[in-house]
Amino acid sequence: MKKLFKGLSILAVVALLAAAVFGCAGGGGKGKIVGIEPGAGIMKATEKAIEDYNLDFELQESSSAAMAASLKKAIDAKEWIVVTGWTPHWKFAKWDLKYLEDPKGVYGGEEHIATIARKGLKEDNPVAYEMLDNFYWAPADMEAVMLDIQNGMTPDEAAQKWIKENQDKVNEWIPKGKETGNSGKVTLGYVEWDSEIASTHVVKNVLENMGFEVEPVAVDAGVMWTGIGKGDFDAIVSAWLPGTHADYYDKVKDQVDNLGPNLEGAKIGLVVPTYVTINSIEELNEVKDKFK
Repeated sequence: MKKLFKGLSILAVVALLAAAVFGCAGGGGKGKIVGIEPGAGIMKATEKAIEDYNLDFELQESSSAAMAASLKKAIDAKEWIVVTGWTPHWKFAKWDLKYLEDPKGVYGGEEHIATIARKGLKEDNPVAYEMLDNFYWAPADMEAVMLDIQNGMTPDEAAQKWIKENQDKVNEWIPKGKETGNSGKVTLGYVEWDSEIASTHVVKNVLENMGFEVEPVAVDAGVMWTGIGKGDFDAIVSAWLPGTHADYYDKVKDQVDNLGPNLEGAKIGLVVPTYVTINSIEELNEVKDKFK
């Protein structure tokens, strides 16, 4: 009887210790922020937001497509979800979403998307360089292409549709007298964000319509910036500045030509469906159990 009691006591102690260990490890259960590809500027900013706001949340790495799929699943079930988000993006046209306020300014203010060319492209291919330099459109333009892709078109089909419907705008990008008959190859690096798939394929199709052979190369953000710095790519139209890609840009800015914004009014931050009743990042810890 004494041995049995002793055995039970040991088991009880072990159970209590295990519960304590797992309870501490889980911190009572962290909330979850659904992110995108590791290394993306918005992921670095979100890691900083978790630190600066002392959030009891973990950042889940995934992909742009997986983030959107998680968002759809949660909205269909009317569940709470917080994701890394940016505009322009088709999700804002499809669902009622809002940015959480960022009083500490971790995500910065309004951003722009810039066109970056390799050194020497202006001399090697002046017509393509001029077209890239002239490329400029609005968030609504980009969102229209993104939404067509999301609804089932290929990126090239969506790009050609937009070009056909916006030929006057496209004509402003093309150097006079160089509309067709051009030759040579242009390599475009880009990150596989929905926004950058849209912009890169529009530029690709405009250049192809002019006669160029164009190769779009999808890579992660770090490889894209290293590649443009080394001259592996002729250009990128996917540079989020001055915040999201600041670290990458600072490393190569003396090795590239910054042609300036091709889109203004961009933004990054934490995004939730509008039915979520909090409005600020500062409130996340109060309702972390809803974001599992």
